[in-house]
Amino acid sequence: MSPVLSGVLQFAALAVALGLSYRPLGDYMARVYSSDKHLRVEKWIYKAVGANPSTQMRWPAYLRGVLAFSAVSVLFLYLLQRLQGHLPGSLGFVSIPADQAFNTAASFVSNTNWQSYSGEQAMGHVVQTGGLAVQNFVSASVGIAVAVALVRGFARSRTGELGNFWSDLVRGTVRILLPIAVIGALVLVACGAIQNFAGIHSVGQFMGGSQQWNGGAVASQEAIKELGTNGGGYFNANSAHPFENPNGFSNLFEIFLILVIPFALTRTFGKMVGSVKQGYAILATMVTIWAGFTALMMWTEFHHGSPAFDLAGGATEGKETRFGISGSAIFSVATTLTSTGAVNSFHSSFTGFGGGIQLLGMQLGEIAPGGTGSGLYGMLIMAIIAVFIAGLMVGRTPEYLGKKIGTREIKFAACYILITPALVLVFTAIAMSLDSTADSMTNSGAHGFSEVLYAYTSGANNNGSAFAGLNANTEWFNTSIGLAMLLGRFVPMVFVLALAGSLAEQKPIPETAGTLRTNKPLFTGLLVGTILIVTGLTYFPALALGPLAEGLAS
Repeated sequence: MSPVLSGVLQFAALAVALGLSYRPLGDYMARVYSSDKHLRVEKWIYKAVGANPSTQMRWPAYLRGVLAFSAVSVLFLYLLQRLQGHLPGSLGFVSIPADQAFNTAASFVSNTNWQSYSGEQAMGHVVQTGGLAVQNFVSASVGIAVAVALVRGFARSRTGELGNFWSDLVRGTVRILLPIAVIGALVLVACGAIQNFAGIHSVGQFMGGSQQWNGGAVASQEAIKELGTNGGGYFNANSAHPFENPNGFSNLFEIFLILVIPFALTRTFGKMVGSVKQGYAILATMVTIWAGFTALMMWTEFHHGSPAFDLAGGATEGKETRFGISGSAIFSVATTLTSTGAVNSFHSSFTGFGGGIQLLGMQLGEIAPGGTGSGLYGMLIMAIIAVFIAGLMVGRTPEYLGKKIGTREIKFAACYILITPALVLVFTAIAMSLDSTADSMTNSGAHGFSEVLYAYTSGANNNGSAFAGLNANTEWFNTSIGLAMLLGRFVPMVFVLALAGSLAEQKPIPETAGTLRTNKPLFTGLLVGTILIVTGLTYFPALALGPLAEGLAS
């Protein structure tokens, strides 16, 4: 079988699996967030944290819950790393330095999972399971909670109440993420991923000598790492490591885990607003971008002109032979179009245009389908922008889902789409102006610039993957990328929740003959065009200096 045909069949199998899970999972999540009943274990958690799950919150209270919980999480994870050398199960590893501990705490709490360390050489069992794995669950649940709050803003009227953050957080963790992650971990163990608490042991090498390896609860962390669109690997090689991703089937299964909740949330959105067709329109936009980016990545990695590539059958450097170009391309697009830092190949070794596709996927806002929750609310913000543009074109006040998009709403949406590019471009400019940055760059020229641009794009967009040619374990990069991750995660949430509160206070507007039909293919095309144009105008100069220049020169 040709590698190209193999890639097509893998993509088709993935699409079928996602299609089969779309309706049942989407409907289930809608019931979870619409139910008034609380499970017994959930009541125990509410009692332990002193929360009343029945209290309805307006957007400032909901936001305070998000920020307070996240701040405590950052502090807890920071202290856990700083005390690692004194904890049992540390495997002899010392405590993490202050700047790296801050970077890692910010990374996992913001659902970014950027790693400036080698997991098997720095983190013991307690930090991995009691710190990092726990944040993989709750940070993903926070994202879903904020998305659900925005959906309630569209669904409710004449009230500013968006639900209860603590209830949404606990339900997302207990009823959605935890059960699916358990099943996912069992599948990965069956595929060959390890799951133990073994210590460090020596492994003989074919050419003589030995290598040190440690075990760990890898399969369970791998499952939630992908399911929650987190991405932090137990080992430095991440999902290219055979202990995390043993074979071709596990590779495809992990891609499925990355995409299944973000896609299914569009069904949840449709059910909660009372029109599944609205969910299908958002889904169609996501699928169009995802399929298009996957096709472009496969083309550039298989057919990019170069004598060496022609002889090898494609850009094989940096690709794990167990997965090949096809499996690596599909995985790469899935992770950069979602807020998942997992990698099964060396992104720095992709072609110039391939690296540009990865960068652009993150710069779109990771909305196709995006992260768990963050993809949906990011796409709904872009839908508001598209409706606003359509209203300007016809001279009519824009409306979306029966809500008027006025000055206040468009300001919130505009601030949302501006904050992340500002973080990326400002931090990249500062880093490139520092003399110390040259010492961290493995490459010079366009590719070196792409490494730095990729780092801040990944951090501010809460992705977490890296070109890996940049030594980011310096005081400057640990601190600046940590700030980019926190600001890129929580400042946009402020505008999302403020927008949700504004929408929930409105009274519904009946449809008229002049209302834009946002559940039709025409709107899907308008939304895709809006996303590409807005992103292109924002990032094209930076992309031209990096991956485009490199691709055209090769």
